[in-house]
Amino acid sequence: MSWLLFMDESGHDHKSMPMEVRGGVAIHASKVWPFICDWNDARDDIFGEAFVELGGEIKGCKLLKKQRFSWSNQMPRLDDAARRKGVRRFLTRKHQKISPKRQDFTAYGQASIMMAEKIFKLLSKHGAVLFASMIPRGVRPPENFQYRHLLRKDHIFLQERFFYFLEYKKEHGLFVMDQTEKQQDKRFVKRLQDYYTRTKFGRQRTQWIVPAPLFVDSEMSVGVQAADLCLYCINWGYRWASWNLRGPSRQDIARMFGGRLHNLQFVGDGYQDGRVFKTYGIFYVPDPYESRQHG
Repeated sequence: MSWLLFMDESGHDHKSMPMEVRGGVAIHASKVWPFICDWNDARDDIFGEAFVELGGEIKGCKLLKKQRFSWSNQMPRLDDAARRKGVRRFLTRKHQKISPKRQDFTAYGQASIMMAEKIFKLLSKHGAVLFASMIPRGVRPPENFQYRHLLRKDHIFLQERFFYFLEYKKEHGLFVMDQTEKQQDKRFVKRLQDYYTRTKFGRQRTQWIVPAPLFVDSEMSVGVQAADLCLYCINWGYRWASWNLRGPSRQDIARMFGGRLHNLQFVGDGYQDGRVFKTYGIFYVPDPYESRQHG
């Protein structure tokens, strides 16, 4: 059997997010369908069965905007029927040309946060494992940088940690990636496959990793949507003091999801040049264009 690493990215538009994060959640092939079924049941129970048809989206930036927390807290917790009814009115307001009531905003805020919490519970229930690399927002290669055609350091470290995990499990792994712009995806695949065919470590890691990504539309893949949520939470709310990160963060996300992210991430032993070191699924690379010690 194999593991599917559902991948996405966060903050690469260099607009509002504090960091650039790339990574995803690995789910065993035997657990993917049960995870999808549980996801659909939770979505329908929390938002109502017509959520998707009414234009609702499950993305980190949709579920956990600051507004969602303030909307959620402006009234006591609604019962299930009132919450679903309020969500429906909120989503149909434009088509029906009506103004949502205060309770409708509350319903949508409470449903959004409930769904985010439920997704983390489902990831844990189905044994998902989290991998993510963080780099400073907008970091650029130095002038006359000669290796733009190669896989960046943060991408290599992400492959490395996934390999350590698969090697421990003695099972194969595949990448399932959110399709973006076709030419950009082609360039990334070329760099990825060059790494796995032209470097010593890359060739070794094909023992467990299949370096031929599958590209999907994120709206059609709940695995990629789950990855999107995790990366959004990492971007805003996962910090280690030793990283010395600068820039904004959000304590509401850190308090609610920081511990869940920590528990989901891969933790294991890495090795190189005869030494063994503890390695983590979530890591920070200050400069992806320079060499860096493992850790």
